[in-house]
Formats: sequence, C-alpha cells, structure tokens
Amino acid sequence: MKLAFPNPEEPVFEWNAELREAGIQASQESPRRRMLIPIHRSQEDLVQRMVNILQVGTYIQPHRHPRDWAVETLQVIEGELGFVTFDESGDVRTVHRIPAGGFVDIEERIWHGVLALKPDTIILEVKRGPYDVTDKEFADWAPGENEEGVTAYLEGLEALFA
Repeated sequence: MKLAFPNPEEPVFEWNAELREAGIQASQESPRRRMLIPIHRSQEDLVQRMVNILQVGTYIQPHRHPRDWAVETLQVIEGELGFVTFDESGDVRTVHRIPAGGFVDIEERIWHGVLALKPDTIILEVKRGPYDVTDKEFADWAPGENEEGVTAYLEGLEALFA
C-alpha cells in the first residue's frame, strides 16, 4: 500500500494541477483515504513540509508531538478540516472548523486530531524536523488506525462538526 509520494529531488518544488490531480486520485484509491506528498527533500531536513490530501472518512489517530520544539502549522488549501484538541485523558478541549485559506498553529505536546469535513481536503503541513520515530506519540485513549472501535470513534469526532 502506497502511503506517500516520493520526496522531491529537484531544488524547486512546484504544486501544480497535475500533481494535485494525481494526489487526489491516490487518496481516493488508498484504503487509508489519504495521501501524503512530501515537499522536503529528506527526513533529515530541519523543516518538514508536506501536502496531505484527505478524504472524508479517513482516520488519523489523535497524537501529539512530544519534543520541546515540535510546533506544527496546518493550512487548508482546499476543502474543510476539522481540528480537535484533547486533554491528557482524551476529553475534547477545543473544536475548530478550518475552511480553505484558514490555518491552525499548535505548540508542542498538544493532543490533537484532524478529519476531512469535505471530499478532497488538501492541507499544507509544516513542522520542525528532522523526522524520527520519537516525533509522534499516539494517544492510548483512542483506537489505533486498524483497531476495533475506529468507526465509532471517528463518528463521534464527526458529530462534533454536525
């Protein structure tokens, strides 16, 4: 299963209609209902930049970035994004509906989750690198991506935006 497009190799990356259409098609065909298009040239880059294309129904387990400098910015290019923050026990703290052109910026160690509220939601994600496995801590109070209970949990998140 393809999780992401390859990192670009050229010194200039251009987001264009052809890449947009290829990303949308890949996200629609993916069992995960999303596709990542990295902009950064390697996982060692000090600034990680990526386009994430999300379909309604994709599930991204709530998580946080535990490193001291792990801030993250998400800008909605197209569609609409649901953004939820949680407290340490998984109770909802804040709910944000972010339209195309809007963005959210969060500090490190904030439990959060995202969901597509419209088909073909495209977001630009920027966070400090380099990436390694300690960059993301998944919430143990929410089901993992392929675990039992995902459907009910996702429906509960979607209901926050009904």
